[in-house]
Amino acid sequence: MAVEEIHAEMVSSVHKVLVEAGSQVTAGDTLVVLESMKMEIPVLTERSGTVRELHVVEGEVLQEGDLIAVVDA
Repeated sequence: MAVEEIHAEMVSSVHKVLVEAGSQVTAGDTLVVLESMKMEIPVLTERSGTVRELHVVEGEVLQEGDLIAVVDA
């Protein structure tokens, strides 16, 4: 089974969480929206599958490389 780990690409805060663990997602779906320097940045999944783990909550500050979610294909 293929697994996709999704990590923060920059220091940002979690503006919106759009999925929860167990959610079915399709490649290209937005999982969370981050905010950095007053810009909203959608975080997309590259695989269709199930969100196995969600590691963020709204308002949380992320550092570059922090794990956001794990998706099982």
